[in-house]
Amino acid sequence: MVALFGFFARWKILPFDDRAADEFKKLRGQKVRLGTMDLKIAAIAFVNDALLLTANLRDFERVPRLRIENWLT
Repeated sequence: MVALFGFFARWKILPFDDRAADEFKKLRGQKVRLGTMDLKIAAIAFVNDALLLTANLRDFERVPRLRIENWLT
């Protein structure tokens, strides 16, 4: 368990900042059909050019140009 905490302690948590909020508004304007919180997560990943790790590929595939992977399969 201690090793797991050490592993995650090195990760950076990305904020929902002004850039992400602007991207969220753009995605909403494009009528991307995704729940609000998932769309915010997608916006954060998109503006930070981050790879989004998710088991929910079906929903996040709706976001154009979002880089996603499922590491559970």
